[in-house]
Amino acid sequence: MSILDLFRVDDRVAVVTGSGRGIGRGIAIALAEAGADVVVTSRRAEDVHEVAEQVRARGRRALEVSGDLKEAGMPKRIAEATIAEFGHLDIWVNNAGGTDDAHVKPMTQVTDDELRDMFELNMVAAAAGSREAALRMTRGGAIVNVSSGAGMRAAPNTAAYAASKAALLNLTQTMAAELASQGIRVNAISPGMVPTDSFYRVLQFSEADLEALARTVPLGRMGTPEDMAAAVLYFASPASGWVTGQNILIGGGRDGGKSVEHR
Repeated sequence: MSILDLFRVDDRVAVVTGSGRGIGRGIAIALAEAGADVVVTSRRAEDVHEVAEQVRARGRRALEVSGDLKEAGMPKRIAEATIAEFGHLDIWVNNAGGTDDAHVKPMTQVTDDELRDMFELNMVAAAAGSREAALRMTRGGAIVNVSSGAGMRAAPNTAAYAASKAALLNLTQTMAAELASQGIRVNAISPGMVPTDSFYRVLQFSEADLEALARTVPLGRMGTPEDMAAAVLYFASPASGWVTGQNILIGGGRDGGKSVEHR
């Protein structure tokens, strides 16, 4: 067996939440290229269909499930649909998350509703998805959480977002300990600055702003969805078969930074 074979996920079934655009889209396509059938999920049906077609163009099967993960029972519905379509579930990527709030502000100005909304999206939905996946991973599997560099440090003016992502990192460690005996590995990646569509919309950065930000990154550029997808593939594949409870910061050498995903 070649070492490269360890990065294959042939005939495995992967769920990627928030995979209609941006980082999630990159992850879904990467897993398909590595051999997995993919369940594409997002709020926008047209985005889900476009990515599913990209999966099929790579010779893999795709299941389209659109809906909001914050809706009661949505993670369970995705998991049940996966088993009904494919018969098994091997990989679950909790990518959906981020913020739709374009206004940064100190914690003293964050309302209770805003705080609850952030935790519902970034932590509760991921916890529910992880639970539903683990209950159906009868032959072992891999859960990968997409956190943020902001969850690893102080994050002034984005406290609710950063705290919810920090909670996701603790969930990663805790579920890794609980599920190891079942052959289920749980790991996380923490993206740094990745200029997706949502990055522009929420943070309202211009091209000049991005050029200035890129100069603050030791490796000299912003991140891409493919940078994140490569790390997810590592955690999803046999290449990381002896790794669980870990987090990789993917930020070009910068210790954290704003990363805005989308649902």
